[in-house]
Amino acid sequence: MSPLSKLHLTLHVCLLLLPLQLANAQQLSESEESQPIHIEADRINGHYQQEIEATGSVRMRRGDQTLSADRVKYYPGTEEVEVEGNAQLERPDDTLWGTLLKMNLRTDTGELSDPRYVLKDGSGRGSGSLLLLEGEDQYRIKKARYTTCPEDNHDWYILADDLEIDNEKKTGTARHASIRFKDVPIFYLPWMDFSFSKERKTGFLSPVMGNTTRSGVEVSMPFYWNIAPNYDATITPRLMSRRGLMLNNEFRYMGQGLGGLLQFDFLPNDLETHSTRYGLQFNHTQFLGSGWFGMLNYNKVSDHNYLRDLGNNILFTSRTNLLQQATASYFGDLGRNGTLMFNTLLQQFQTVQDPRARIISPYKILPRFTLNATKSNVYGLDFNLDSSFSHFTHPTLPHGLRFTAFPSVTLPLENSFGFIRPRVGLHYTKYNLNTPAVPGAHDKHPDRSVPIFSLDSGVILERDTTLEGENFIQTLEPRVFYTYTPYREQQLLPNFDSAEMDFSFAQLFMERRFSGEDRINDTNEITLAVSSRLIHSATGNERLRFSAGQRIRFSDRRVILTSPQVTRAGSDFIAELSGSLTQHLKTDAGIQLNQNNLLIEKIRTGVSYNPAPGHVINAGYRFTRDVFEQVDLSTQWSFLKRWQGFAAINYSLQNDKLIAGLLGLEYNACCWSLRLVASRFTTATQRSTTNIFVQLELNDLMRIGTNPIHVLQQGIPGYTRID
Repeated sequence: MSPLSKLHLTLHVCLLLLPLQLANAQQLSESEESQPIHIEADRINGHYQQEIEATGSVRMRRGDQTLSADRVKYYPGTEEVEVEGNAQLERPDDTLWGTLLKMNLRTDTGELSDPRYVLKDGSGRGSGSLLLLEGEDQYRIKKARYTTCPEDNHDWYILADDLEIDNEKKTGTARHASIRFKDVPIFYLPWMDFSFSKERKTGFLSPVMGNTTRSGVEVSMPFYWNIAPNYDATITPRLMSRRGLMLNNEFRYMGQGLGGLLQFDFLPNDLETHSTRYGLQFNHTQFLGSGWFGMLNYNKVSDHNYLRDLGNNILFTSRTNLLQQATASYFGDLGRNGTLMFNTLLQQFQTVQDPRARIISPYKILPRFTLNATKSNVYGLDFNLDSSFSHFTHPTLPHGLRFTAFPSVTLPLENSFGFIRPRVGLHYTKYNLNTPAVPGAHDKHPDRSVPIFSLDSGVILERDTTLEGENFIQTLEPRVFYTYTPYREQQLLPNFDSAEMDFSFAQLFMERRFSGEDRINDTNEITLAVSSRLIHSATGNERLRFSAGQRIRFSDRRVILTSPQVTRAGSDFIAELSGSLTQHLKTDAGIQLNQNNLLIEKIRTGVSYNPAPGHVINAGYRFTRDVFEQVDLSTQWSFLKRWQGFAAINYSLQNDKLIAGLLGLEYNACCWSLRLVASRFTTATQRSTTNIFVQLELNDLMRIGTNPIHVLQQGIPGYTRID
């Protein structure tokens, strides 16, 4: 071999092979794919156009690939390289190491002995016995390991006979793979594929395992189907030791101006009830064009105990009326300074009965038409019209047609620091019933006309102040609200949809205290209130708000729905405090006091201490006289560096009974987490269920077990994942 360049060993020589320097232009001309090769080494020898040998700290670069080693042989004619000793191939998406590399630079094919690899986006690393380069961005590893743990950490890994890595699609495919945790095999799959780009990908998801007192031991194997960019499906066989094999199906879709979700769960033969059971949820929304918008929300279960037997969430098991509703709405302008809204509604409910506490199912509305129109600044006046035409049906109660119209006019007198808004309206209602609403009555076509008057006024005062070294604007906002509605006899009218609204500070400034249209309260009362807010001067964000008000009734209330209700003349006092008391302490509290008897009617208190992510303590107390009295306590707290604990309790002091509670622990390592959570909640008057959640999460790969995250989020306000 003749020396092509012979220099002192401590010097680095650069050899640039350009097409114009070579004799055979036909054979070595640069194509669109080929690029110049740069070689740096302590020594470079070779035969012209045949081979080049570089030794000592070799660095070979071509485009965005760099090859480093102790010794490199390059064959220009075939563009093959042979590398020995500390081989390192660095590419845009990954870095490969090994002892011996044979590679064709033109085709990106070859093999690497004793390989190690790292994906540069931090999504994984591993090793094997042999790595086969199979083209651009693709390679296969024999006797492979794969993990997302950092270097020198082998807490978990995939051990596979064969592992394919596709850096273009960001996917991995393993054959005869076992998942090992602390070197102990915990799961085996003859074939598995996974994505390390966090993008959607068709394939099996990690298995879900758990245990409940109602369904027994559960094992689920979800299959995710990425059908298209705008719709997908998840099909999950769910095997329950006490119930049998259930199939859970979820289909999601989106389109231009539309979207929806379909969930259908099917249990062909319940081992305990010996019946077919199912649950259905369908939500669809669609923009119809020209101001029209449609929605469909349909929910149905096979039997009354379906949610209590097969649900593992108190939000589902406590549901009693499942909504089945379709709407079509129109929103448009009504000339200048006006709006027009039209809505069509079809609504019914499936009532899920508790045998020990049966309820009357709501009325069906088939259909309801509503028309709302507003017109502002007509010679200084604002006009408004709320109207509806409804058809109510019920198998056992009086039902029929109802028409309502409520036109009103407001004179807004406003400026930058205050307002006065007198308003007057007339509420008219007409019925056409199948039978009189009250036994012994004779009128099946009753009607009612009620004038309603209100006067709302307020002033907003501001001053600059500082708190804890920060600049704030403090407001003082006194407000006076008067409303008068004369009494109308309504005992002979049906009640299709009216109910007492929850009393709150905002409700102090409302003309009506009943929802729906069947009951219009008689009112002669005035509200005196004041609010004060702290607003950040720089951001405009509200930090703290305090409000207090007193409603003074000048006459006894005569229109009531249920007892107990305050009916006598007198006054109610209500106060609320919400916002941040300090940087880490927040509160939301309110109290309602009946000053007639000096009795507390309602209390709502909540305090949350959150000094850092993963550290939160919540405490709450709720009380409504003669209805309920409950306490809520919950916490998420980290301790001993990697551990965190969870606890929550919702307890009824009135019934001396646990409504819901949970207790759990979580350990967070650098690349995995282990969670253990036990929850118990009431599913019916005399029934409760206990769920055990155990989940091992291998970061960026899979979660094995039952996911308790939703339970923790619902049970612990302010819960934050810190892994």
